[in-house]
Amino acid sequence: MAGHSHWAGIKHKKALIDSKRGKLWSKLSKAITIAVQGGGGDPDTNLRLRYAINDAKAVSMPKDNIERAIKKGTGELEGGVFEEVLYEGYGPGGVAVLCEILTDNRNRTAPEVRKIFEIAGGKLGATGCVAWMFERKGVAIIDPAQTDEESLLELAMEAGAEDVKTVDGKFELVCEPDNFGQVCQALEQANIATEMSEIHRIPNDTVDLDVATARKVLKMVDALDDHEDVQKVAANFNIPEDAMAELEAE
Repeated sequence: MAGHSHWAGIKHKKALIDSKRGKLWSKLSKAITIAVQGGGGDPDTNLRLRYAINDAKAVSMPKDNIERAIKKGTGELEGGVFEEVLYEGYGPGGVAVLCEILTDNRNRTAPEVRKIFEIAGGKLGATGCVAWMFERKGVAIIDPAQTDEESLLELAMEAGAEDVKTVDGKFELVCEPDNFGQVCQALEQANIATEMSEIHRIPNDTVDLDVATARKVLKMVDALDDHEDVQKVAANFNIPEDAMAELEAE
């Protein structure tokens, strides 16, 4: 069970049932605003914005909130100046961790993220200390009830995907970030919905964790994921099936 795939799935499910909607909507608003700043306020021509809006709608974010976030990005409303920052470090067991941040105040965000690392027994590192261990890839998770693997593989490859495989009972489609938009468009045109689709950082190698260390790493990743300025968390851990079974039984 690949750690990055499993964690992406856990995170997606967590988002759908997250009771802390205010914090979740705040994150999604930032994602919409930064997407507008990078490519304009029209979702028909700005794929990043379209996917950010889709993510917001998937968790019932009100239309007014979405429109307000767009206007912040276009400058029609104040409060839309965010920086995209990548924080890197190590967690328990030497696990490499990357946090994609959207913040309007680095001086506030950096010490808060550093504290999460330190409480977990990890350490926030210097720029570049672990980023080289990951590759940026477009990842889409698809329910097999919608299509068969052969048909999906043919569609995906024609659209520029690299691979389609089965992970945890779901189809996982992987592509280069530059091809992510056209791959997602091909899926939309074929009426194939994704359970999760995002640009994700995939580790080149993974570290197997025992139950005790896995418990600490998951607690740390949960804390990072819960921070309002952290948009995405990637880590190079793998939890073997026997350890995962024990954790799920707790």
